[in-house]
Amino acid sequence: MIEQREHFQKELAKLNDLILKMGGMVEKSIFNSVEALKKSDAKMADQVIKLDDGIDKLELEIDELCLELLATQQPMAIDLRFITTGMRIASDIERIGDLAVDIALRAFELSKQPLLKPLEDIPKMAELAEKMVHRALDSFVKRDAAMARGLWADEEKADGYRDLIHDELVGIMTKDPSTISRALPLILIARHLERIADHTTNIGEDVVYMVEGKVIKHAPK
Repeated sequence: MIEQREHFQKELAKLNDLILKMGGMVEKSIFNSVEALKKSDAKMADQVIKLDDGIDKLELEIDELCLELLATQQPMAIDLRFITTGMRIASDIERIGDLAVDIALRAFELSKQPLLKPLEDIPKMAELAEKMVHRALDSFVKRDAAMARGLWADEEKADGYRDLIHDELVGIMTKDPSTISRALPLILIARHLERIADHTTNIGEDVVYMVEGKVIKHAPK
């Protein structure tokens, strides 16, 4: 019985490590996708796209581990919440990885022509998104519901950046329609970053559920 419990704890630690590894890869993808944009670096954008296969494989590995633990270990309440939360978090991390790829694709597209304007708010928004991903995962590791709840204030900041970028670029396109092909991808990038912020708050909701057993998905934040 003791050996079985020790094996179970090792598997939970493995699950924790896999989620952190996946999260680290996604943080790198976000950073590199925006660097590719800033530097008009098609090669760096392509590297982000190729890294996504590794992120997808990790999600499958996490899912398989979680299903195995649920099927063979009959975990009690807190461990059960940890395992099911791990599955949901892996899904959100994978989607964040997809959004980083979307940014890289826009960066690849824009690398063939001069940037419309010096980038100011998009790099700031990307830095905020990276910090949110890191903080969301940190709250999961530390079982810190208060840290998880703090993500909603950052999400409002991300929404503000998205609106600022959108309004500025729409104004540029309105004055000069020839800029549309260079402005629209930047608007899409801001939307992708905002969606990344949304996914981090999903992780935050899952962490609160894991720690407190409370479902806050549709509750006022």
